[in-house]
Amino acid sequence: MRLALYEPEIAGNVGAVMRLGACFGVDVDLVEPMGFAWDDRRVRRAAMDYIDHVSVVRHAGFEAFHQAVTPSRLILFTTKGRQSLHDFRFAPDDVLLFGKESAGVPEAVAQACDALVRIPIRPQVRSLNLAIASALALGEALRQTGTPTEGH
Repeated sequence: MRLALYEPEIAGNVGAVMRLGACFGVDVDLVEPMGFAWDDRRVRRAAMDYIDHVSVVRHAGFEAFHQAVTPSRLILFTTKGRQSLHDFRFAPDDVLLFGKESAGVPEAVAQACDALVRIPIRPQVRSLNLAIASALALGEALRQTGTPTEGH
């Protein structure tokens, strides 16, 4: 299983997702362009010493990313998803994709995905923070697949 961020804009979110990947033994894919300089100290600060325990792959764009992760299923988490996170059946080699903080993903990217999944939240609010959504999605996907984390 992998976590993927499409054109992330906030360094702190990327750092938090990298830390999440490190803690659960899950690789992280970053689809460029990003909204900050990669060497930004905020990424390192958010990921802290966990940055040395996660594999991060940067991709020049969505097409390069999509080619690199095929044939794994690409599961997009979006507020436009019709299927709930809790009803979706994950597979151990799924790639969990999250859109940019301000705009999600373009329609062409959504159409290239194998499934559009939503995390149910109250209708009075718009969306979850990117790092929080990633953690909820990964937790449920790992629970369903019984994928062990390193050292367990």
